[in-house]
Amino acid sequence: MTGQVCDRQLERGSEIVLASHNAGKLHEFSLLLAETGIKVRSAAELNLPEPEETATDFEGNALIKAEAAAKATGLPALADDSGFCVAALGGKPGVYSARWAGPQRDMSIAMNRVWDEMQASGSVDKAASFVVVLCLAWPDGAYRFVKGECCGQVTWPVRGEHGHGYDPMFVPAGETRTFAEMDESEKNRFSHRGQAMERFLKECVI
Repeated sequence: MTGQVCDRQLERGSEIVLASHNAGKLHEFSLLLAETGIKVRSAAELNLPEPEETATDFEGNALIKAEAAAKATGLPALADDSGFCVAALGGKPGVYSARWAGPQRDMSIAMNRVWDEMQASGSVDKAASFVVVLCLAWPDGAYRFVKGECCGQVTWPVRGEHGHGYDPMFVPAGETRTFAEMDESEKNRFSHRGQAMERFLKECVI
């Protein structure tokens, strides 16, 4: 980490870069930030390369992405690193959640691998959580983190057509539906990203 942690805030109506090429994340973040008037531009729109995520924790990977985008564009950059953490697998896939989908980023492969490894583990524990760390970085090297977590359990077979990632195999605590069976507004009431963004709006935007 080359910069320093700060408590700097964004002004409403400003422009930021979302350091992601994931269209689903861009839509989700744009929706969550809509009330602030903050304009979100994506790394894909700006033709930014995807830096290699070499850290072993969510904070480190989020910072790598946010710092790279901020330095490349001269704009504040927001990045997230998130993962699906399964108790029976010792917290895996965790920071490697995207990699479990393989080079084609096929989430059906990733979800089948999670279920297969759960079965192979012999554990009956279906507890799981989604964890996200947001990193807001400035071109001068300053940055700050916000974390969100949603606990629940794995379900199989997968259900639902909405959302993205591991949503079809995760039921949040207190619900009977998977994230993929909820519309966006419903999911955001529970989701790790919704929780993190609620904190982000309170702490990082003026």
